[in-house]
Amino acid sequence: MNGTLLPKLRRAPHLRPAPPTTAKIFTQWVPLTSLQCGATIQSFTNSKSLTKGQQLHAHIITSGILLSNTYLNTKLAAFYANCGQMSHAHFIFNQIDSKNSFLFNFMIRGYACNGQNSIKSLTLYREMITFGHKVDNFTYPFVLKACGGLLLYRIGKRVHCELVVNGYESDIYVGNSLIAMYVKFRDMGMSRMVFDRMLVRDLTSYNTMISGYVKNGNARDGIVIFEMMRDNGLGVDGTTLLGVVSACAELQTVQQGKEIHGCVVRNGSRFRNEFLVNSLIEMYCSCKYIEYARRLFEDSMGKDVVSWNCMISGYAKNGDAFVSLQFFRELISVAEPDQVTFVTVLCACEQITALQFGMSVHSYLLRKGFGQYTMVETALIEMYSKCGNLGCSRQVFDEIRNKNLIQYSATVSGYGIHGRGKHAVALFREMLAKNITPDEAIITSILSACSHSGLVTEGKEIFYSMTKDFNLKPVLAHYSCLVDLLGRAGHLDEAVQLINSMTITPTSDTWAALLSACRKHHNVKLAEFVASKIFDTNPTEVGIYVCLSNIYAAERRCADVDRVRALARKNGLRKSPGWSFVVIDKMIYRFLVGDRSNQQTKEIYEKLNELTQLVKEAGYKPDTSSVYYDVEEEVKEKMLWDHSERLAIAYALINTSPGATIRITKNLRVCVECHTVTKLISKLMGREIIMRDIRRFHHFKDGCCSCGDYW
Repeated sequence: MNGTLLPKLRRAPHLRPAPPTTAKIFTQWVPLTSLQCGATIQSFTNSKSLTKGQQLHAHIITSGILLSNTYLNTKLAAFYANCGQMSHAHFIFNQIDSKNSFLFNFMIRGYACNGQNSIKSLTLYREMITFGHKVDNFTYPFVLKACGGLLLYRIGKRVHCELVVNGYESDIYVGNSLIAMYVKFRDMGMSRMVFDRMLVRDLTSYNTMISGYVKNGNARDGIVIFEMMRDNGLGVDGTTLLGVVSACAELQTVQQGKEIHGCVVRNGSRFRNEFLVNSLIEMYCSCKYIEYARRLFEDSMGKDVVSWNCMISGYAKNGDAFVSLQFFRELISVAEPDQVTFVTVLCACEQITALQFGMSVHSYLLRKGFGQYTMVETALIEMYSKCGNLGCSRQVFDEIRNKNLIQYSATVSGYGIHGRGKHAVALFREMLAKNITPDEAIITSILSACSHSGLVTEGKEIFYSMTKDFNLKPVLAHYSCLVDLLGRAGHLDEAVQLINSMTITPTSDTWAALLSACRKHHNVKLAEFVASKIFDTNPTEVGIYVCLSNIYAAERRCADVDRVRALARKNGLRKSPGWSFVVIDKMIYRFLVGDRSNQQTKEIYEKLNELTQLVKEAGYKPDTSSVYYDVEEEVKEKMLWDHSERLAIAYALINTSPGATIRITKNLRVCVECHTVTKLISKLMGREIIMRDIRRFHHFKDGCCSCGDYW
């Protein structure tokens, strides 16, 4: 031992004169007794004074008093363990023949708090029992901490049984450790059972339960525990409020969140810290009170990168991604962004198809050294694919050295929304060949890709291989994708059979996928049956009324159209207005149906008239069957030309150079007539037009669309 540690200890900084209270021991290096050394080591252990402890260790070795001194060796091992120097602690530990419970407890604690080697704390625990040492309420908390950190559920349960047998279940520290362990296991039932059985609970007991419920997706029960805590007259601290604010954010209960905010303001410096302020900002953003969040952000004196991230994310989630990008530009002028910043701002870029801004962010993050972070790489893949640049998305994917499941899933999803189903299937099979096991998310992505491309055989094969090959049980999203796939392909009877055979109750989303197929294939009878199923479970989904109304309109069943629309009005439902936007020179221009608010309205409608003549000369004949109004055909035709995507295209043709790609984003599904017209415009004007609607991308070029008219 002396030969191994001595060279390192001699290199430790020289011992300086101690304060007056300990000067008698260290000044002049007077000889120290074993008890004096032990007491001093203990003080250094309590204060975690590593350097001073190393210096004293060196003195003890050179003075010779450590030789065969179990008392001092035990103190030194405990000292190093408490300071996190587990290699030194374990070396000394192995030299001690007569180990005691005190030493075992310090070693178990040291390893349990050292995440990389916490398994060793469990080994020491078993060794401690094997050699007959008494385990106590100082042992169990750290054994349980190790079990929770390693997610060793069975071992944790076994230790739980052992401590109950040994009579420590009623100890408050052991009880709190049990609650924390089961929280990490995501077993809130057991956490609650332990909590309810505790004879005495403290602030930690309540805080652990509140944060546990919130982290495990049960915020409502977290609020229940908080109310129980207040009823019992127990005071709160910052940790309590953090948990409750997070619960309010998840439940979107802004009134209770405001009460917590008021508590923070009233208690001033006692609770006010940046963690809590950031949580309040995030809560207001989640509750769609973005102006409250901004006011709190601007009033904060200690803004950090988390504060900025909350605002960037908040505006993006509340449908104002453009402001998110403005916040990002402000952030980089005053602080250093982190990987969460880049992930958030890239998500904002994809919302508004801000490809140029996204490329600028990509360049910036590479200069800042964030290009190798997995989260950032995945966000880049998604940003490029959702901004319509599938080539760049694939390039980012190809440049990743060690690809993981999430990155494969993002790329497969990108291929899917662009109608490249065969590419998606090929990539999925490449992933399987590399022994990467799929999860529920990528199965959803590949089934959706097959649906967008009409790959019925491949989609069915993947769906039915889930259980057999990957031990995955289909969930609602998988069934909905397969129903959509079968329905689009015209296999309506098979889609109905699939729904009837589901092992879980179908939701309105599952039936809605079939309703869309009924519209495409003009099956009114089945559509009525499907709509009735949806109305039974979700009568407030306005999209179902719109879809059914359009099905009737296509069949010229005017009375039924009126009936469905009247029913929607009776339920207080209104269809969201359709809009489209185009980004030109980093500015967003949005258009509604028949919009005349743009400064270039005159030029836009002149361009539309010009396009009308050109497409008619090319042989286009409008189909006005989808326009249900008792007006002349010419008026119906004009109503079609007033659609928002056509206005956006006309504006882009006026304000971009010849040959430039036009990128349009639409909040609803593009209609058949606009799809046909856009194909013709792409050919006549020599432009590539990339249109992103609510479901997928359409790449129009030379009179054709990437979807192959299958969407």
